Amino acid sequence: MTNTTLSQRTQVEGLLRCPVCPHHCTLAEGQYGRCRARKREQNRIVSVNYGKITSLMLDPIEKKPLRRFYPGSMILSVGTFGCNLSCPFCQNHEISMAGQADVPWREITPVQLAALAEAYRSHGNMGIAFTYNEPLVGYEFVRNTARLVHERGMKNVMVTNGFAELLILEELLPYIDAMNIDLKGFTDEYYQKLGGNLETVKAFIARAARDYHVELTTLIVPGENDGEDEMEAEAKWIASLDAAIPLHVTRFFPQYRMTDRGPTKVETVYRLRDIAGTYLSHVYTGNC
Repeated sequence: MTNTTLSQRTQVEGLLRCPVCPHHCTLAEGQYGRCRARKREQNRIVSVNYGKITSLMLDPIEKKPLRRFYPGSMILSVGTFGCNLSCPFCQNHEISMAGQADVPWREITPVQLAALAEAYRSHGNMGIAFTYNEPLVGYEFVRNTARLVHERGMKNVMVTNGFAELLILEELLPYIDAMNIDLKGFTDEYYQKLGGNLETVKAFIARAARDYHVELTTLIVPGENDGEDEMEAEAKWIASLDAAIPLHVTRFFPQYRMTDRGPTKVETVYRLRDIAGTYLSHVYTGNC
C-alpha cells in the first residue's frame, strides 16, 4: 500500500479538505495543513511525513506509558514530525512543531521498519510504538507498517492525542493492539487553548476503549487543569466507560512556550491521583 489518503478529497471552491482531524484544513495546491505533515500535492492530500523518521529508540513499554500491557517488555519507538495540536508545554516540540525542512529525518519503508522491529526481538522487543510526535497526522504510514508488524506476529502501540475523526481510527484499529491517549484536561475551554476540542477526544477514547487496551494520561499543569472538581468529573466519565481503564496523572515541568510557572507540586499530583482513585481501579503517577 502507498500513502494514499483514506477518504476522497472534498473540493470547495478549488480547495481540497483534509479528512484526518476536525481542523479539516482546506488547502490550495502546494499548501500544507496546520499539522505540517499533510499537503495538497498534484490535486491530492498526501502525507509528507510518510516514512520520514526523526526518532527511533528501544524503550520499556512502561515509558509510553503503558503499565498494564505486557509489563516488562521492550518496544521499538518511532516518531516522524508534525502535530495537529499546539500544546505550549510539549516535551517533543522539536519534532511535533516541525515540518520536513525543520528537522533531520531518515527515510525508511514500512517493510524495512517491520524487519527492524523483528531484528530487535533478541533484545526483548515486542513490536512498534508510534509515538513522540502525533502519529495520526501520518496515519497511512502507521497503517501500512502496523499491518506488516502484525504479519510477523508482533504488537503495535500508538501514543496519540486522540484528536482525529473516527473514520481514521476505524481504519487503524485492526492493526493496533494498545493505545495511550492523552486526555489533556476535562474542559473544552482548556482544549481550545491547545487548538482542539474535548468532545472529539472523548469520542475517540470511547470508541477505542470498546475493543482495545487503552490507557490515558493527563498532564497536570498548574493553574490550567489542576482543579479537584475537574479531576473528579474526568474520573467519573472514564469510569462510565470502564473503571478498569488505567489513568496516568503526571507532573508538569516548564518547557517550550510554558516557562511562566514552576513544576506541579508533588502533593497536587498525589491529591488528584487519590480523587481519581475513588472511581478508577488503576491510577498511576508520573514524573514525581
